[in-house]
Amino acid sequence: MAVYSMTGYASATVSSLQVAPQQVQAAAVNVELRSVNSRFLDLVLRLPDEYRALEPALREVVSAAFKRGKIELRVSNERGADATQLPPQVEQLQQLSQIQRLVQDSLPKAAPLSVYEALQWCRTSAPPVVLDETVLAAARQSVERLREARGREGDRLVSILMERVERLRALALQAAPVLPQVVARQQQRFLERWNEALVSAGANSAATPQALAERAMAEAAAFALRIDVAEELSRLGAHLDEITRLLRAGGEVGKRLDFLIQELHREANTLGSKSAALELTQISVEMKVAIEQLREQVQNIE
Repeated sequence: MAVYSMTGYASATVSSLQVAPQQVQAAAVNVELRSVNSRFLDLVLRLPDEYRALEPALREVVSAAFKRGKIELRVSNERGADATQLPPQVEQLQQLSQIQRLVQDSLPKAAPLSVYEALQWCRTSAPPVVLDETVLAAARQSVERLREARGREGDRLVSILMERVERLRALALQAAPVLPQVVARQQQRFLERWNEALVSAGANSAATPQALAERAMAEAAAFALRIDVAEELSRLGAHLDEITRLLRAGGEVGKRLDFLIQELHREANTLGSKSAALELTQISVEMKVAIEQLREQVQNIE
């Protein structure tokens, strides 16, 4: 299943003769759809007065295809020259001939109708063009085209998101070996500090070298526990795995991805707060940048 963006544009124009070939007159209807991102489905209809009754049906057509996004649907008439150039129907001419005979029987001096007058009468006496089904047909075509456009944009978003996910995986791999190095350096500092204290105290010190070394090791162990980010890195990796799974599965994944991005932010912030080395601080900052880039793109996913 594909991943769909919430941004896109589509339009469709349908002639009344395509929907009802028996129509005497021809008219065309254009339906435009514009879509941007939104937390929910927000549908705005711009309809001429004669199509107000179609609003429930149009809402149903759109809501059946989309679940999120601010979508504007605009309907406009496109009655062109083709509507005035249609030849008069035989039935109309026969009816007009009968009317003319009746008039001339009562008014013998009445002038016969000209071709122009006959065409004008046929045009005005033609049954009105019913465009309700034409509007709905144009709306369905436009909805299908918008869905295709949002699907193409969704494919591009997936590529961008997967790049950011791989970047975060690489940063997590960089952070994993840094922690033992930081702990080892700090352990050495503790040992050096206690050795200096032992030398300064000299013979007056009641503590043995072994006891001081053990205390230094205990301090180093406590320090290691305070800065341990293994759990955060593990959860971050699990969130990245879930994001990858959702992007591959497709469908309506925008809200779930948005929640996972929040969790990634939480883990990156914790990583930064526990940072005891410049290397980890830099990795945390780069992670936050990549996560923010993820968040901006996820906002556009349905």
